[in-house]
Amino acid sequence: METRTKDEDPVRVLDVTGADYRRAFELFLAGTDEKPITHDRLGEIVATLPHRRVLLDLGAGDGRTTAYLSRSFDRTIAVEPSAAMREKLAVACPDALVLPDPLDRADPPERADLVHLSHVLYYVPEADWLRTVNRALDWTAPGGTLLVVLQNPESPCMRMAAHFTGVRYDLRPLADRVRELHPEHGYALETLDLHYRAPDLTAAVDVAEFMINVADLATLDPRPSRTALAAYVQDHFALPTGGFAIGHTQDMLIIRRAARS
Repeated sequence: METRTKDEDPVRVLDVTGADYRRAFELFLAGTDEKPITHDRLGEIVATLPHRRVLLDLGAGDGRTTAYLSRSFDRTIAVEPSAAMREKLAVACPDALVLPDPLDRADPPERADLVHLSHVLYYVPEADWLRTVNRALDWTAPGGTLLVVLQNPESPCMRMAAHFTGVRYDLRPLADRVRELHPEHGYALETLDLHYRAPDLTAAVDVAEFMINVADLATLDPRPSRTALAAYVQDHFALPTGGFAIGHTQDMLIIRRAARS
């Protein structure tokens, strides 16, 4: 029987509740400029809020961004269905009220001045995006702000995901639909230019594998191989000076709820 090397194996399906996903996520965080850039922009948005009583973070993950934002609010509510992530969330935000329910069953006890829905819609069927955002808007206090964050469909990261899986996520049609239904609110769609940098091909491929898991890889037959993924990373992301850089530009939909509603 022919033995397959690791690189010839299919890319892994990374369960967001599993250890492999957490290791890949940590590797990504160690090499990306996402947190400092997004935190700076989030801080600017928070400073414009008329009130900073309640923060609601939907899909709070390990709580790094929740902890950063919560310093500006009197109370913090976080929704996080993953038990493994909730353990880290409890350490990062010990005073937060943490709801373990999936997003479609969550029931926050009060409206929030800032509702943060970041990189969650990948795990929601696209047919349910509008309903999900409408629920988040219902949880936003009058005069408050809802933030919806997703990868830009033309980012190098998402072009890679589309190449291997066919998926393409785009906030723009959703933003247009919400604006049509709720013209009384204020809207803006911003783009943040972000990059992951890796010193070697192995790390770059591991993070590329994490990135293409925005698709439901378990439904692909066959799944792309690590050999093909490594070749793509080498061809598209190698730097002339050595190392690798993968752009992962993200879009931020800012909905400022009308002061009276």
